[in-house]
Amino acid sequence: MKKSSKNRATLFVVTCALLIVGGAAVFAKTGAARMFISRPEIKVALAGSVHRGQADLPLEKAEAVGSGEVVSWNIVSNNVGNAAAHDYQTVGQIPKGTSFVEGSAKAEGTATVTYSIDAGKTFTAKPMIAEKQPDGTMKQVPAPVSMYTQVRYEWTDPLAAGGKLTASYQVRVK
Repeated sequence: MKKSSKNRATLFVVTCALLIVGGAAVFAKTGAARMFISRPEIKVALAGSVHRGQADLPLEKAEAVGSGEVVSWNIVSNNVGNAAAHDYQTVGQIPKGTSFVEGSAKAEGTATVTYSIDAGKTFTAKPMIAEKQPDGTMKQVPAPVSMYTQVRYEWTDPLAAGGKLTASYQVRVK
Protein backbone atom coordinates (compact mmCIF):
# COMPACT_ATOMS: atom_id res chain seq x y z
CA MET A 1 0.00 0.00 0.00
CA LYS A 2 1.33 3.42 -0.84
CA LYS A 3 2.18 5.84 1.93
CA SER A 4 -0.51 8.37 0.87
CA SER A 5 -3.15 5.63 0.73
CA LYS A 6 -2.06 4.38 4.13
CA ASN A 7 -2.26 7.94 5.55
CA ARG A 8 -5.74 8.42 4.06
CA ALA A 9 -6.91 5.09 5.51
CA THR A 10 -5.50 6.01 8.93
CA LEU A 11 -7.10 9.44 8.74
CA PHE A 12 -10.43 7.83 7.79
CA VAL A 13 -10.27 5.38 10.73
CA VAL A 14 -9.30 8.14 13.18
CA THR A 15 -12.11 10.40 11.88
CA CYS A 16 -14.66 7.58 12.23
CA ALA A 17 -13.44 6.82 15.76
CA LEU A 18 -13.74 10.49 16.74
CA LEU A 19 -17.26 10.66 15.31
CA ILE A 20 -18.28 7.53 17.20
CA VAL A 21 -16.74 8.70 20.50
CA GLY A 22 -18.09 12.24 20.04
CA GLY A 23 -21.55 10.90 19.19
CA ALA A 24 -21.52 8.64 22.24
CA ALA A 25 -20.48 11.57 24.43
CA VAL A 26 -23.30 13.74 23.06
CA PHE A 27 -25.78 10.88 23.53
CA ALA A 28 -24.57 10.28 27.09
CA LYS A 29 -24.81 13.98 27.89
CA THR A 30 -28.34 14.40 26.49
CA GLY A 31 -29.48 11.09 27.99
CA ALA A 32 -28.16 12.15 31.38
CA ALA A 33 -29.78 15.57 31.00
CA ARG A 34 -33.14 13.90 30.39
CA MET A 35 -32.84 12.14 33.73
CA PHE A 36 -32.50 15.47 35.55
CA ILE A 37 -35.19 17.49 33.79
CA SER A 38 -37.45 19.00 36.41
CA ARG A 39 -41.10 18.29 35.79
CA PRO A 40 -44.21 17.50 37.77
CA GLU A 41 -45.81 14.07 37.60
CA ILE A 42 -49.31 13.89 39.02
CA LYS A 43 -50.90 10.65 40.19
CA VAL A 44 -54.66 10.98 40.66
CA ALA A 45 -56.80 8.59 42.70
CA LEU A 46 -60.60 8.58 42.80
CA ALA A 47 -62.50 6.87 45.60
CA GLY A 48 -66.23 6.72 46.18
CA SER A 49 -68.30 5.81 49.22
CA VAL A 50 -71.97 5.63 50.15
CA HIS A 51 -73.27 6.56 53.60
CA ARG A 52 -75.26 3.72 55.13
CA GLY A 53 -76.36 3.56 58.73
CA GLN A 54 -73.62 5.11 60.82
CA ALA A 55 -70.73 4.48 58.42
CA ASP A 56 -69.35 5.29 54.99
CA LEU A 57 -69.11 2.15 52.86
CA PRO A 58 -66.55 2.11 50.01
CA LEU A 59 -68.32 1.69 46.66
CA GLU A 60 -66.39 -1.48 45.87
CA LYS A 61 -67.98 -3.08 48.97
CA ALA A 62 -71.48 -1.78 48.29
CA GLU A 63 -73.38 -4.36 46.30
CA ALA A 64 -75.67 -1.73 44.77
CA VAL A 65 -76.48 1.92 45.28
CA GLY A 66 -80.17 2.70 45.44
CA SER A 67 -82.29 5.62 44.39
CA GLY A 68 -81.96 8.53 46.80
CA GLU A 69 -78.61 7.40 48.23
CA VAL A 70 -75.73 9.87 48.26
CA VAL A 71 -72.33 8.92 46.86
CA SER A 72 -69.30 10.88 48.10
CA TRP A 73 -66.41 11.18 45.66
CA ASN A 74 -62.85 12.01 46.80
CA ILE A 75 -60.12 13.01 44.36
CA VAL A 76 -56.54 12.84 45.66
CA SER A 77 -53.75 14.33 43.52
CA ASN A 78 -50.14 13.51 44.47
CA ASN A 79 -47.20 15.21 42.74
CA VAL A 80 -44.58 12.46 42.58
CA GLY A 81 -42.43 14.47 40.15
CA ASN A 82 -39.46 16.68 40.97
CA ALA A 83 -41.01 20.09 40.14
CA ALA A 84 -44.11 22.03 41.10
CA ALA A 85 -47.26 21.74 38.97
CA HIS A 86 -48.46 25.24 38.13
CA ASP A 87 -52.10 26.02 37.28
CA TYR A 88 -53.10 22.52 38.39
CA GLN A 89 -56.70 21.48 37.91
CA THR A 90 -58.72 18.30 38.14
CA VAL A 91 -62.23 17.45 37.00
CA GLY A 92 -64.78 15.21 38.69
CA GLN A 93 -67.48 13.57 36.60
CA ILE A 94 -71.12 13.57 37.64
CA PRO A 95 -72.26 10.15 36.43
CA LYS A 96 -75.45 9.73 34.42
CA GLY A 97 -78.31 8.72 36.67
CA THR A 98 -77.05 10.98 39.46
CA SER A 99 -77.45 14.63 40.37
CA PHE A 100 -74.85 16.91 41.97
CA VAL A 101 -75.54 17.75 45.62
CA GLU A 102 -75.52 21.54 45.84
CA GLY A 103 -72.85 22.94 48.17
CA SER A 104 -70.96 19.64 48.43
CA ALA A 105 -67.86 20.61 46.39
CA LYS A 106 -64.89 21.06 48.73
CA ALA A 107 -61.17 21.39 48.13
CA GLU A 108 -58.14 22.13 50.23
CA GLY A 109 -55.92 25.07 49.48
CA THR A 110 -56.77 27.93 47.16
CA ALA A 111 -59.04 26.10 44.74
CA THR A 112 -61.70 27.72 42.62
CA VAL A 113 -64.65 25.45 41.90
CA THR A 114 -66.54 25.70 38.60
CA TYR A 115 -69.20 23.55 36.95
CA SER A 116 -70.13 22.41 33.46
CA ILE A 117 -73.56 21.67 32.03
CA ASP A 118 -72.28 20.91 28.52
CA ALA A 119 -70.09 17.82 29.07
CA GLY A 120 -66.98 19.84 29.91
CA LYS A 121 -66.92 22.26 26.97
CA THR A 122 -67.32 25.27 29.27
CA PHE A 123 -67.06 25.82 33.02
CA THR A 124 -68.42 28.60 35.19
CA ALA A 125 -69.07 29.22 38.88
CA LYS A 126 -72.80 29.52 38.21
CA PRO A 127 -74.00 27.90 34.99
CA MET A 128 -76.90 29.71 33.37
CA ILE A 129 -79.63 28.61 30.98
CA ALA A 130 -82.20 30.49 28.93
CA GLU A 131 -85.73 30.23 30.28
CA LYS A 132 -88.85 31.35 28.48
CA GLN A 133 -90.87 33.86 30.49
CA PRO A 134 -94.70 34.08 30.58
CA ASP A 135 -94.54 37.10 28.25
CA GLY A 136 -92.56 35.08 25.69
CA THR A 137 -89.18 36.71 26.30
CA MET A 138 -86.09 34.70 27.21
CA LYS A 139 -84.23 35.27 30.46
CA GLN A 140 -80.94 33.81 31.75
CA VAL A 141 -81.48 31.92 35.02
CA PRO A 142 -79.24 29.65 37.10
CA ALA A 143 -79.17 26.09 35.79
CA PRO A 144 -80.53 23.47 38.19
CA VAL A 145 -77.80 21.30 39.73
CA SER A 146 -79.48 18.31 38.09
CA MET A 147 -77.99 19.60 34.79
CA TYR A 148 -74.38 19.63 36.07
CA THR A 149 -72.12 17.17 34.25
CA GLN A 150 -68.69 17.96 35.76
CA VAL A 151 -67.13 19.83 38.65
CA ARG A 152 -63.66 21.36 38.12
CA TYR A 153 -61.16 22.39 40.78
CA GLU A 154 -58.42 24.90 39.85
CA TRP A 155 -55.64 25.76 42.29
CA THR A 156 -53.85 29.10 42.12
CA ASP A 157 -50.94 27.92 44.28
CA PRO A 158 -48.60 25.40 42.65
CA LEU A 159 -48.78 21.75 43.71
CA ALA A 160 -45.27 21.31 45.08
CA ALA A 161 -43.09 18.31 44.31
CA GLY A 162 -44.06 15.70 46.90
CA GLY A 163 -47.28 17.61 47.65
CA LYS A 164 -50.85 16.37 47.81
CA LEU A 165 -54.24 18.02 47.19
CA THR A 166 -57.69 16.65 47.88
CA ALA A 167 -61.08 17.59 46.53
CA SER A 168 -64.50 16.08 47.09
CA TYR A 169 -68.12 16.31 46.01
CA GLN A 170 -71.35 14.38 46.35
CA VAL A 171 -74.00 13.11 43.98
CA ARG A 172 -77.46 11.73 44.68
CA VAL A 173 -78.66 8.66 42.78
CA LYS A 174 -81.86 9.43 40.83
